[in-house]
Parts: sequence; structure tokens; C-alpha cells
Amino acid sequence: MSKNIYPRFCPIAMASDLLGPRWTMLILCEMWNGSSRFNEISRGVPGMSPGLLSKRLKEMEANGLIERRSTGAGAHSEYVTTERADELEPIVVSLGEWAHRNIDTNLSLQCLDARMLMWNIRRKVNRSALPIHKCVIQFTLNDPPNDQANYWPVVKPGMETDLCYLDPGHNVDLFVISDLRALTSAWMGHSSFERELEEERISLIGHSGMAQTLTKWLIKSKFADQKLRVA
Repeated sequence: MSKNIYPRFCPIAMASDLLGPRWTMLILCEMWNGSSRFNEISRGVPGMSPGLLSKRLKEMEANGLIERRSTGAGAHSEYVTTERADELEPIVVSLGEWAHRNIDTNLSLQCLDARMLMWNIRRKVNRSALPIHKCVIQFTLNDPPNDQANYWPVVKPGMETDLCYLDPGHNVDLFVISDLRALTSAWMGHSSFERELEEERISLIGHSGMAQTLTKWLIKSKFADQKLRVA
């Protein structure tokens, strides 16, 4: 037998073949987090072109990982994960936990993505812990030599927190000014918000109650509590 033939009879090899194409697991994670429409999924994987996302979705549908459903004439199609895909969720989460514990912090903070970070942060805003029920937060992220970027999570009672990439024109209740690396590090649990604030890599300006309760209403990544393995 040729040494170049991939051993597809092996279950691990078959799983790798199914999940190995780039972005596949990130698309699944975004869908497990509640995104079902094309534009929602695209916002959760901002480094992926629309053309490649469309291709991957078709491949995943052909492989029985997702289903495409039409909600009616003229309506946008929705994508949902299948039972086959949902069986993978705890496995993929465990893989993320392993990576968080074992991959060097400096390496994990090399390739940062502000849009992906903010898309995930907006779904981690605990509205019940906010001292005011309706508010606008402006995140100003510095990532030299790249341009400064601004994002506006908009919180309204009874509605999912929205994320604006352009100024929505509302009064801002709290300004969060930060290095992208510092905010990512604190949110992922590599450091802490307290440490980044003390060392002035994150600054808070505005509503004092929101600033004082930041760590209560801004929930960290689900991987943040994983204990990092010391080499």
C-alpha cells in the first residue's frame, strides 16, 4: 500500500477528515452559541470570507453536520446543527480547554482579532448585573501598528445585546479604553481585569456604577477558569 494513502478506516482519521477543513469547528461553535443566519455566523468568524463560509456551510450540510431550513417565502434561510454535530459539542469544548491549559500564553495572544473578541464579549454581557438596564458602552481598542478601533455594545431590556461597528449616535454611558492584547488577556483569563486596570492597560471612564461592577456584568470566556499548565 502506498505510504501516501490516508488511513481512512481509522475513526480518528475519519473524524479529522470531517472536521479538519479550516473554520469548520469555529462555525460549529458559533452555531452552538446561537447564531443561525448567514450574516450572524459570518460576524462570529470575521476572518472568513463570505465565499468560503458559503462553501463550508454546503460541505457541512453534505456531511450531515448542519441543516438548512427556509422560514418562508422571501425570508432568510437558517442553519441549525444536527444531532450528529451536537454530539461533538462537549468534545470540541474539551479540545478548547486542553488548548487553553497547554498552549503558551504568549503564543495564544499573538494573532488577535478585535471583531471576533467583541462579538463574543457582547454575548457575555450579564444584563441583570448592570446597575442600569439600558446603556451604551464604547470599547476603544488600540493595537499598534494597526488603526484604533471602536465598538459599541448596545444593551436594552428584554433584547439580546447588539454590537455596532459604527457609532449608533446614542449617549455613551461607559468608555472602555484598552490595548487589544490587555482586553483579550483579561477576558480569556490569562490575566485579570483587576491587574490590567491597575497597570492602566485598561481604563474606564463614565458611569461609576458600571465601572465598579465591570467584573460582575462582563462575564469572562468559558475557558478563563481553566488552570494554565506550567511548563
